[in-house]
Amino acid sequence: QVQVVESGGGSVQAGGSLRLSCVVSGGVFSTFAVAWFRQVPGKEREFVGRIRSNSGTNYVDFVKGRFTISRDNAKNTVYLRMNSLKPEDTADYYCAAKTVDYAGHPYVNANEYDYWGQGTQVTVSS
Repeated sequence: QVQVVESGGGSVQAGGSLRLSCVVSGGVFSTFAVAWFRQVPGKEREFVGRIRSNSGTNYVDFVKGRFTISRDNAKNTVYLRMNSLKPEDTADYYCAAKTVDYAGHPYVNANEYDYWGQGTQVTVSS
C-alpha cells in the first residue's frame, strides 16, 4: 500500500523561502513520478511541478525560476524548494505520485495521479 506524506509547511514573509518534503512509501520509490499541486479554497487544485523517475522536471510558468523540485531516492523523498515567495503562493500544497510516466507527456492534471498526501499549508504574508 502506497502512502504519501507531506511536511514542511508554515508561515513566511514575502520574499522568504520554504522547503516542503514528500515521503512516498510502500512501493519502489525510484520508479515513481512525483508532482506537487496546490489549492486555495474555492479553486481547483493546480499543478506546480513534477519530477520524473529519471529526475527530469517540468514546472508551471508562474513558479519557474523560483521553485525547484528534487528527489533523494535513498530517503524515498521528493523536495519542493520555494524561493522568493509571494502572498499569492499561499495555499495548501499536495504531493502526488504515479508509476506510469511517459516521456513527452507533462502530466499536469490531478486526475492523472494515483496516490495523494494529505497536504501541508503554506502561508505567505506581505
